[in-house]
Amino acid sequence: MKRGRLRVLLGAAPGVGKTYSMLEEGRRLRGEGHDVVVAFVETHGRKATASMVSGLEVVPRTTVEHRGMGLDEMDLDAVLARRPEVALVDELAHTNAPGSRHAKRWQDVDELLDAGIDVISTVNTQHIESLGDVVQQITGVAQRETIPDAVLRAADQIEVVDLAPQALRDRLAGGLVYPAERIDAALSNYFRLGNLTALRELALLWLADEVDSALKAYRVEHGIDRKWEARERVVVALTGGPEGETLLRRGARIASRSSGGELIAVHVTNPDGMRARHPGALDGQRTLVEQLGGTFHQVVGEDVPRALVDFARAANATQLVIGVSRRSRLAAAFTGPGIGATVIRESGDIDVHIVTHAAAGSGFSLPKLGGALSRGRMLVGFAVALIAGPLLSWLLVTFHTETSITSDVLAYQLLVIVVALIGGIWPGLFAAVLSGLTLNFLFVQPTYTLTISDPRQLLALVFYVANALLVSYVVDQAARRTRIARRAAAESQLLATLAGSVLRGEDALQAMVTRTREAFGLTGVRLLVDGETRVADGEPSRDDRVTEVPIGSRGVLELHGQDLEASERRLLHVIATQMDAAIEHGALATAASAADALVETDRVRSALLAAVGHDLRRPLTSASAAISALRSREVELPAAEREELLATASESLDALAELVTNLLDVSRVQAGALAVMLAPTEVVDVVLPALDELALGPGDIELDLADELAPVLADGVLLQRVVVNLLANAVRHSPDGERVRLAASSFQGRTELRVVDRGPGIPVERRDEVFTPFQRLGDTDNDTGLGLGLALSKGFVEGMDGTLEVEDTPGGGLTMVVTLPSAPSTPPTPPTATPMTTTEETR
Repeated sequence: MKRGRLRVLLGAAPGVGKTYSMLEEGRRLRGEGHDVVVAFVETHGRKATASMVSGLEVVPRTTVEHRGMGLDEMDLDAVLARRPEVALVDELAHTNAPGSRHAKRWQDVDELLDAGIDVISTVNTQHIESLGDVVQQITGVAQRETIPDAVLRAADQIEVVDLAPQALRDRLAGGLVYPAERIDAALSNYFRLGNLTALRELALLWLADEVDSALKAYRVEHGIDRKWEARERVVVALTGGPEGETLLRRGARIASRSSGGELIAVHVTNPDGMRARHPGALDGQRTLVEQLGGTFHQVVGEDVPRALVDFARAANATQLVIGVSRRSRLAAAFTGPGIGATVIRESGDIDVHIVTHAAAGSGFSLPKLGGALSRGRMLVGFAVALIAGPLLSWLLVTFHTETSITSDVLAYQLLVIVVALIGGIWPGLFAAVLSGLTLNFLFVQPTYTLTISDPRQLLALVFYVANALLVSYVVDQAARRTRIARRAAAESQLLATLAGSVLRGEDALQAMVTRTREAFGLTGVRLLVDGETRVADGEPSRDDRVTEVPIGSRGVLELHGQDLEASERRLLHVIATQMDAAIEHGALATAASAADALVETDRVRSALLAAVGHDLRRPLTSASAAISALRSREVELPAAEREELLATASESLDALAELVTNLLDVSRVQAGALAVMLAPTEVVDVVLPALDELALGPGDIELDLADELAPVLADGVLLQRVVVNLLANAVRHSPDGERVRLAASSFQGRTELRVVDRGPGIPVERRDEVFTPFQRLGDTDNDTGLGLGLALSKGFVEGMDGTLEVEDTPGGGLTMVVTLPSAPSTPPTPPTATPMTTTEETR
């Protein structure tokens, strides 16, 4: 019997529409004439999902008794007896009730597949066994129902039912996923925007890995070995040398540039090239590969470049990273092209990156303008003259005839030119004199003597020396101009970097000091401004020579190390000018920042004066009028009126005292002088006094405090004032008849207090303004105070290491969310006063 096909709809989180899509596909198949039944579906009370079941045949569930309770499960025997063409089975990772035939629903599905029935099922990312620990780290929720990866990968078809995280939150807020009483808790815990984004990425990456496995199987089955760039695969070649860590990190960066990129490290074992000289280093690099999320492979190959390329092709690699050769130029000249050159030639359509490293050379430095040719090149020239000269003489003596004197002379002349091209003037002169004397000694009559009997022989020796001088001069000039060009390019690069640092204004002085030390090969550089060290780089020693360069009128640049040449000093003066500009730029930026602060202070002062001029005058006027009436002797006031005037004066003075207290608190918050006494605090001990202070009862507020609510680490007095301010605002803006909701819950070491109203809300673009002092968004009456309540609340909460944020209320309104750290379970130390830091919102 042909086994049935399994099709799985994979979702990042509950509510993305997996069950709806499964039922929609079942209706489509039924419309095409296929025999489709609903073996098991769970609608979770969602009307849209339940409506999709209508029109489909539903196999009745079976009831399993467990501990006196009846649990509904899929009736496997009934589905097998019905034997449909396609069965719709929801929640593939579900654990069956004890006493069922199978422990897991995926085992039921496997039996349906063995019976030749096609199955369409659903599963969430958090239920995949290999992702369980990752999901728990992200959401803080451990998953008890899981499905083995192998079972899921064995499915004939896996599809991701995708929904943007914000769209899922909007569905949740609209009541399309959970009932109203669970919406707030879900939005603030599992369904956070960051959680949903991470779960979505997990689902897509898991499916991408599954697709990649299918692609590899297809390539092997069809014998395809050319590169398919379906995803970025970076192969890093490791030799076991010290450069391995550099190569691995570079490869990891290349792989990370594309989502789903794969890092693969390979070491080729070969007796004469790529064997690791330090096995311990290779073991460390193997560990680093695993930490970077890659895989390590070791292959054996006689031809190292061919083995690397073959492995890269087999892995369908798109990039190959190798290190620059550690061989010297002389070794490269004698041993031919290295592994890098061969790999580039053989790689074909695989991109090859040759990465420099510390073992191959040092960092950036300016080329020296001393000698045109390096000492090493001159030594090579002398070596060629000493080795090639005797070999050439032996060959010429062996094949010498009476008529070969011309070719002998030209051969020695060629040797002189070659040596001059390699080593310059001194090796060229040495080769010229040596060749002339050898020619005279071996081939000019009388032979085996150094006598010059003919002036033409002396003239020939002069020609030898002249040719050597001319060729050496050309070589020397070419090398000198090459070095000058290289230095000019390096100076341009240095100046461009310095100019860019000044323009960016991002730690420009540090960048310039560091580049100066590197460029001139100094041991240390220090910049002093107004006699104080502003920036320093390097580790100078006591024996270093110190050179001081003035930087404008305020600074001095100290250079520790070797003396600088005249050309280097000219460049240094250019750098000094750039540093002076950077110092001036920093001074101007500081002045501008101070000016901005003055402008902001002036704005706050103006707002304060305007607010004080209106809001403080009102209670003062009321209190003054009431007291004046009471003191008047012209009119005898009844006792009731006197009591009313006294109450008016008392209320006005209380309002005045509250306004002055708020002003003082704002000043303390801005100055960072308000002390915060942190201690474990029960939320209920703060909420109930706040309700009493506002005289709020069950008709005004709805309380929803979690049963297992952790204490918070907070200042109880300040937290109570925060709750009072938030509740007062919520009550003031709520429509008549609507209750304010106060909810509290703990999650992953944090506790949230949510004050929910059904008022008009605040536009997103203006939400930051609610925390600005003296702002009263939406208040048009004269009884709302100075607009300091939310500014103070934010300052108090942040002083307690918490946050105060604004969110939309599902269905309309505004939600103020206070997040505070939960108190540690260990006995706390006695509370200490912590000065409150100033924040931008409370300035």
